[in-house]
Amino acid sequence: MLAKAPGLAADELVIDLEDAVAASMKDSARASVVAALESEQWADATVSVRVNAPRTPWCHRDLAALAELPQQPAAIIVPKVESAGDLAFAERLLDGAEAAAGRATPLRLQALVETAPGLARVQEIAGASSRLDALVLGYADLAVSLGRTAAGAAGLDSWRTAQELLLLAARAHGLQAIDGPYLGVDVDAPFTAAVARARELGFDGKWAIHPSQIAIANEVFAPTAEEIAAAHDAIAVYRASEADGVGAIGRDGKLVDAAHMRLAENVLHKASLR
Repeated sequence: MLAKAPGLAADELVIDLEDAVAASMKDSARASVVAALESEQWADATVSVRVNAPRTPWCHRDLAALAELPQQPAAIIVPKVESAGDLAFAERLLDGAEAAAGRATPLRLQALVETAPGLARVQEIAGASSRLDALVLGYADLAVSLGRTAAGAAGLDSWRTAQELLLLAARAHGLQAIDGPYLGVDVDAPFTAAVARARELGFDGKWAIHPSQIAIANEVFAPTAEEIAAAHDAIAVYRASEADGVGAIGRDGKLVDAAHMRLAENVLHKASLR
């Protein structure tokens, strides 16, 4: 997997040291990841690493090892974040490890919210760290924490509240909001529906757990040619009306005002990332 991953067309590759690794293999898996990230094969990849959760025997070792890498990962993903204290723990440990390594640029963090306590405190978590770039919603562990029999078994609507809470917290604190993975490896109708729902709600992206799912996720989240053209048109129309001293106008039966201009700018920003 480490050999194949850098060639995938994902916006971000996430290496998992947590759930994907048996307890007896934690140290060897960490060593393999460090060796891989030190190689030239990963030099041009946007890669983040999901470490083990705070309060486990491995989290502090994961953080220290990643802080010492010559080439920093894009972010460290902290799983099962349940309070501001969990991020404070990661921050303090990274502060010391980075000082020892002589690093001036702090590693970035992403918080994986996947338990009932974490979701209940998601606003607190979102404002807890200046290192934090994103909130990620984790469905499998959240299903367990909430007492559900299987993640997704009750359909997309059963997750609407969790999605809205995380999205609101992310936007209130200027963070990216990333929807967790569809818990299956097929590219089927439920997967496509889950990706479409995340995009419609306003998420910035969605995790995928199988390479075959990447193309569909990229396609759904990327603005279409029609959306890009409409965004350019809306901005041009608004700028022209603004120059004439008019703050909002109707065009093709739709209102074009400052809020719509910002929506158009968001579309163009997303298009620039593709």
